[in-house]
Amino acid sequence: MTIQTVGIIGAGTMGNGIAQACAVSGISVVMVDISDAAVQKGLATVAGSLDRLIKKEKITEADKAAALSRIRTSTSYDDLKAAQLVIEAATENYELKLKILKQVDALVAPEVIIASNTSSISITKLAAATSRADRFIGMHFFNPVPMMALVEIIRGLQTSDATHDAVKALAEALGKSPITVKNAPGFVVNRILVPMINEAFFVLAEGLATPEDIDAGMKLGCNQPIGPLALADMIGLDVCLAVMDVYLNEFGDSKYRPCPLLKEMVAAGRLGRKTGQGVYSY
Repeated sequence: MTIQTVGIIGAGTMGNGIAQACAVSGISVVMVDISDAAVQKGLATVAGSLDRLIKKEKITEADKAAALSRIRTSTSYDDLKAAQLVIEAATENYELKLKILKQVDALVAPEVIIASNTSSISITKLAAATSRADRFIGMHFFNPVPMMALVEIIRGLQTSDATHDAVKALAEALGKSPITVKNAPGFVVNRILVPMINEAFFVLAEGLATPEDIDAGMKLGCNQPIGPLALADMIGLDVCLAVMDVYLNEFGDSKYRPCPLLKEMVAAGRLGRKTGQGVYSY
């Protein structure tokens, strides 16, 4: 299957990032969210991101105009019928994703591939809730999507080779470097990354070092471009907590216990960059 139009559910950080990556690569996009304000905010984010690329002389004004012309916004799932691939990029919540996927599954043609951008939820479990488990797959993009080369392509137990190959080809057409992984909680990257971030919160809670020194230590000692606490603020502390909760529930292993400080900060609404306050102030 040749994928010429991609439907994206969710115009937030991940959704608009995926939309930009597609549009810049010549793929038509239908970006859907619950309100016109949400989709217009997503489109404005894409425009701003493209402006920064113009300033860096990575693209031209004509490239920006062409990319934006490929993004159609909508508040109706009916408009997803034009897509050969629909990517669900909603909040990391199983019940919400399940509700969305069932709606889309009932609406789009049987041959359409449906993908989830989940960072931790079982692709096999989500696929089983649809009528096209063989044409269901995980496409885990990384934030910021336009800049990050990696896409984890997650095969559920039921995912067909044809579905995998079509989605891998699309990821490569977007200029990404996909890796294929089996379905398991957290897949590969987050399975390693988020427990490391959680451990950084334990170190912070124990007062072993300041946030700045913890991050500096990991940057200088482990050659990481950003420290784990600053990265948590970028990801969203609520997202980090949700992922740790999934690991704890799925594995039943206490090593995945979320740090109490992380839970406390989420309860306080200090979620990181998106709220202006996390470990650091923004």
